[in-house]
Amino acid sequence: MERLNVALVVDNEAFGGAEVYVRRLLRCLPSWVAPSLVVGEPLAGAFPERVPKQIVASAVRSVWAPQVENALRALSPDVVQVNLADAGANLAAVQAAESVAPTVATLHRVGGAPQSSAVWDCYRRLAGALAPSRIVEARLRDLGTPAERVTRIRPGVDIPASPVEPSDRTPVVIGAIGGATGPDLLSAVATLRRRGRVVRVLVAGDGRDLAERARGLPVRFLGRLRDVSAFLRGLDVFCLPSRRDTLSLAVLEAMAHGVPCVTTAVGEVVDELAGAAMIVPPGDGPALAAALDRVCTDIALRRKLAHAAREKAEQDFDVRRMAAETADALAAAHNLSSSAR
Repeated sequence: MERLNVALVVDNEAFGGAEVYVRRLLRCLPSWVAPSLVVGEPLAGAFPERVPKQIVASAVRSVWAPQVENALRALSPDVVQVNLADAGANLAAVQAAESVAPTVATLHRVGGAPQSSAVWDCYRRLAGALAPSRIVEARLRDLGTPAERVTRIRPGVDIPASPVEPSDRTPVVIGAIGGATGPDLLSAVATLRRRGRVVRVLVAGDGRDLAERARGLPVRFLGRLRDVSAFLRGLDVFCLPSRRDTLSLAVLEAMAHGVPCVTTAVGEVVDELAGAAMIVPPGDGPALAAALDRVCTDIALRRKLAHAAREKAEQDFDVRRMAAETADALAAAHNLSSSAR
């Protein structure tokens, strides 16, 4: 395969899912891709030093990003990949990229909207656009990106060499993520306790707003994790009762570790995860409690879900597959633009 110089643009106000995605790409892109990075100053330290890097002042939601354009010209890429946190952010970076090389955008969330028709035009000019879900794929078409230039690439997570071994220990340990837990999980845990079930709940991330509601329940808030894998390996069940989402990386990571998952029917969860996770309606506290009751009291069910989760992750959500498909899409955009000249 001919060598392809790709500049990835990351410009966001805080480290989040888009940045996790870029770090995984940088680690897993095939050897024929030579990556470099243009990154806003606040996030520069979050990426590996070995990657050629241009650090710029953040231009999130700006209408003009001359520093991004100058940084890209210094890197001389064959193609630029710009990460869009939502449909209205980072578009100045897209316009800057389009002035330098064929540009491919990855849209991570459907929210937001371009602020002007001139900025909206950048979607129509894209050499390619990448979507992690069908919902985002449809949004890109609505924004004006030609349908033939939009490629859906499922998200990817690392697949550990060995999965977690299901355990019949007591208490059963349930893991959750603070920002996505809300009151639903706490209500379900209270129900389990009234039924005499013995469980322990570990909540990763920011759960400060839940602490008062959790008073008297077997819930511990861990704060930000340094080692997500170690957290997942200490669980018997992972629960993410989202009320809105597309397809959570947290659930996919738990599945890759072979942890049985209980989650909600939001976004593409049913289409993608049916049979590999226990899925309940969003916002339905009794259904969530019933699902957790079943999975916490039935070790055979946990083993079945654990096997199905791991198998699904290996088949559809391996980060190496995501990186390879992304590289192919970037090469296709470059070749399309070269043939059009």
